[in-house]
Amino acid sequence: MNLYSLLATGFPTDRTTLCLETPEGWSLTWEELDARTAQMAHLLRSLHLPEGARVASQLEKSPESLMLYLATIRAGYVFLPLNTAYREEEIRYFLGNAEPSVMVCTKENLSWIEPLAKEAKTLHVFTLEDNHTGSLLNAAATQRVDFATRERANDDLAAIIYTSGTTGRSKGAMLTHGNLGSNARVLHGFWGWAPDDVLLHILPIFHVHGLFVASHGALLAGAKMIWLPKFDIDQILLDLPRSTVLMGVPTHYVRLLANARFGKATCRNMRLFISGSAPLLTETFQEFQNRTGHTILERYGMSETAMLVSNPSSPTLGPRIGGTVGVPLPETSVRILDENHKECGPGEIGQIQVRGPNIFAGYWRMPQKTQEEFTADGWFKTGDLGRWGGDGIPDSYLTIVGRSKDLIISGGYNVYPKEIEGVIDELPGVKESAVIGIPHPDFGEAVIAVVVPKANADEVSPENLREILKHKIANYKVPKRIHIVSELPRNAMSKVQKNLLRQRLETSTS
Repeated sequence: MNLYSLLATGFPTDRTTLCLETPEGWSLTWEELDARTAQMAHLLRSLHLPEGARVASQLEKSPESLMLYLATIRAGYVFLPLNTAYREEEIRYFLGNAEPSVMVCTKENLSWIEPLAKEAKTLHVFTLEDNHTGSLLNAAATQRVDFATRERANDDLAAIIYTSGTTGRSKGAMLTHGNLGSNARVLHGFWGWAPDDVLLHILPIFHVHGLFVASHGALLAGAKMIWLPKFDIDQILLDLPRSTVLMGVPTHYVRLLANARFGKATCRNMRLFISGSAPLLTETFQEFQNRTGHTILERYGMSETAMLVSNPSSPTLGPRIGGTVGVPLPETSVRILDENHKECGPGEIGQIQVRGPNIFAGYWRMPQKTQEEFTADGWFKTGDLGRWGGDGIPDSYLTIVGRSKDLIISGGYNVYPKEIEGVIDELPGVKESAVIGIPHPDFGEAVIAVVVPKANADEVSPENLREILKHKIANYKVPKRIHIVSELPRNAMSKVQKNLLRQRLETSTS
């Protein structure tokens, strides 16, 4: 079944009711959502794109950017969301690798994106603004408001989500209609979604958390969304009393707790606070509970899998335990293997592997990488380390204890050191670099670079390097601090000892 058709089964019978509203008073009914996505779907079909064509999007968050996604899958094409922080070199790679037939961007970025699109042989470039204007909307306005959603099989692609690789080469995770549909159905039941829920949507929609997990939840439930274009503490405090569900990253909860106006009165109608994309500190979990009377629901997922594991939404299913990500979701299997590939017992740490209908179809145009990431018996290697139970926790609960892949999660965004090191090492005057993550009270982890300059390279300074990097990579990847050193610590095999760097930097900032 086409994913849009599945989501539409949850739309309310009375489609004149509100589906979405924005802070400035703009609103959208369910009837209008269906009609406007129909117009966009007709426009895409009128372009006579090849089967399986990709539609790329680098847009600010707006109701229309959500509609573009829905129209793309409704028309039977593949959606490719791109982080709004990406810059020229990154976009060039994504367009060249995915070869989309359509690119939609803001008017502000059109001057540099359009040449890159032509270079990648992308034939159609449209603009879309967050003020309900743009050439895409102008072109769609003349199209019909009814559209027969294209039939799609479960294994047909719905979206490609690029996730950074440990080698510095981003990988496109291929998610099918079946993958996303399965996860939407499972979360609908497990998190207790209902038509009278109101989702306060504060997440960006260029990744799994905001675009799929949050939006699909509300759409399949026929629940209204309050659509915030960005994290705005004043607006959130204004809208929370009329909301029932909020999904955020730990940074969001830290910032809410830092505001004296946030408390039980603000959360009086809330049903569910969900946290993901990065580890939630125990202190934040407990302070939130004490301040609001609500227990944050932590869960675990990946770009390649959507949601895998979750704490229960209802006390009848079990307690929510801070520091754990809960139990495997229905239809999802999780196992933990030791270094000898034997299943770990309670309390034993090992590699987390998963299997289920939500697991992605592989990496775009990377068959060898896809094969490497799956076991011979069909389990996906998450690259994360975890354990069942331990320390008084029920054996059915999973705790993530580390990442075997060299990943930094800063403010909910994934950052792979190898990618940043590759960019830094190409800069004038740089001999080599090492990038690590260290604990940060707001972002969870801060990206830190340690740089060794070439001899007599006087131009290499933290300030100069940061200024150059701001124009080369997304802002969340730019190191918060850069340290200049004469050499990097290495072991007998000449491998950089990042653990020593972490210890030194954490000690120096404590």
